[in-house]
Amino acid sequence: MTKDVLRDCKKRMDKSVGYFETELRGIRTGRATTALIDYVKVNYYGNHTDLKDLAAISVPESTQLLIKPFDPGSVSEIVKALESAGLGLNPQQDSGQVRINVPPPSAERRQQLVAQVKRMAEEARVAVRNERRDAMKQIDALVKDKANGISEDAGKSSKDDIEDITKKHIANIDAVTDKKATEILDIN
Repeated sequence: MTKDVLRDCKKRMDKSVGYFETELRGIRTGRATTALIDYVKVNYYGNHTDLKDLAAISVPESTQLLIKPFDPGSVSEIVKALESAGLGLNPQQDSGQVRINVPPPSAERRQQLVAQVKRMAEEARVAVRNERRDAMKQIDALVKDKANGISEDAGKSSKDDIEDITKKHIANIDAVTDKKATEILDIN
């Protein structure tokens, strides 16, 4: 039973870290990447749809994105969505497609982005710690219910395992955060 709790705890922590990593892909580093705009929501015939589902997105140059909509009539909606996404990008319509030049962010903007990454990392750490807390409560309940036949020593051992899993996930979050911060601050 405690193994089930450990497995579920690890799975939920993995999910929290995975979500954090996915969110980080949308943070601008100064290099053009398709992940920067994949999840921009476009109002397409009344439905909010991810940009990646409406267009082919490519990187023709290291500082430029090219968006080729599957429906050429959606170009103006795509431009509106990109302008209102708060990414600091300036999309240009170009004969049925959209070009975006990705300028390197200013030093002040890079510091803001690093601060945003650190806030997101703290949210991910809190999510992992919440999973730890929930798993610890489950272990306590199993130990308290004598019908399960789980000894206090087994419960203590399981709690130690949960703590180890938590430390690994938080270390992973810290490593990803440091890597992204370095990427943002690197001007090249």
